[in-house]
Amino acid sequence: MGRREVIVLGWLPLRRVRVRGGSMAPALSDGDVVVAVRRRPRVGDVVLVTWDARPGQLSVKRAVLRGPDGWHVEGDNRAASTDSRVLGQARVHAVIPWRLWPSPGRV
Repeated sequence: MGRREVIVLGWLPLRRVRVRGGSMAPALSDGDVVVAVRRRPRVGDVVLVTWDARPGQLSVKRAVLRGPDGWHVEGDNRAASTDSRVLGQARVHAVIPWRLWPSPGRV
């Protein structure tokens, strides 16, 4: 676990995150509250990421392909998503397995 992952999640193994924007529709909507869990991502997982090009910005995207320098991630709503197609490979900090609100369940 690198230093950057510790900064993003703190010392706890999970974190609540509020989704902003429509890039993950229909799986997630603007305002949804999800749980981010520190664990290794797999292709197809919804993940919490950062990009070197946008320091300090957390994004929720879907893991598409593991690359040599990070992950290629994309939003489910391609028309409304700024993702690895524009920003390059992302650093994945956590996997988002559950939505807490408004409709609790698996993502």
